[in-house]
Amino acid sequence: MPAVSRRAFLSTGLLWSACLPMAMLTAQGGLVATATPVWAAHRPRRPRVYTRSDWKADPPRSKAEVLDRAPDRLVVHHTATANTGATDLDAAFRLSRTIQRYHMKHNGWEDIGEQFTVSRGGYVMEGRNRSLPAVEAGKHVMGAQAADHNDHTLGIETEGTYTSCLPPDRQLSALTALLAWLCDAYELDPHEAIVGHRDLNRTACPGDRLYAYLPRLRDDVARRLGGRGDGRAEPPPPRLALPAGPYEGGPYEGAALIGDLPLEHGPAVGPHDLSR
Repeated sequence: MPAVSRRAFLSTGLLWSACLPMAMLTAQGGLVATATPVWAAHRPRRPRVYTRSDWKADPPRSKAEVLDRAPDRLVVHHTATANTGATDLDAAFRLSRTIQRYHMKHNGWEDIGEQFTVSRGGYVMEGRNRSLPAVEAGKHVMGAQAADHNDHTLGIETEGTYTSCLPPDRQLSALTALLAWLCDAYELDPHEAIVGHRDLNRTACPGDRLYAYLPRLRDDVARRLGGRGDGRAEPPPPRLALPAGPYEGGPYEGAALIGDLPLEHGPAVGPHDLSR
């Protein structure tokens, strides 16, 4: 019997379990047990994701555009904010509200830009409106987080500034769990899909230390998926060299960290992006 993807199987409406053999419909409507596919045996659970209602998001100016396809890249950012010692859940909620206010009032966007945020305390928050149900449906919400690439990339904000240090262990653990769930939901190879913001735009984001950690992060995500992916099947996205800085205005504002402008971490919306 030919191999069947998880998405194709789910589209039949059948219920299945990662612990049981897969069942397929016969032409007569019966069920035939087949070998459990690899993806069924290594499905990560969805991490706890605090919704916009949980962190009391402001209403967006408009509903986010939902594309009837999956993203092909998961973009890791850092927020370029202080590496705060406040790591409780209330601090995580305040972070999301602060980012949303900045994106809507300072940047003039319709809503918070990224789809998910991971706090230094290891809490995962839904970002742009409709993001969580879109993932669960295998679809993609257009964000504002990677200029000229928002139609095919999903963005994750990692709270902090990671130019000279790594995120705390609990934050890295939460980021790994979130990425594993997203790779599973979208059937992505983590070695191909997980990139840093600087792979797509002229920016220092997600910081030198966190960017250098991405190969290990991809491997850790792959292990959670049962070893899915043997490495990139295609060359990585082009690495854009930074022109001479500093960047205090213009299209590359945020390419070098700006101490008096929090929440600037590089270009998030470009001339080819249709929505903000």
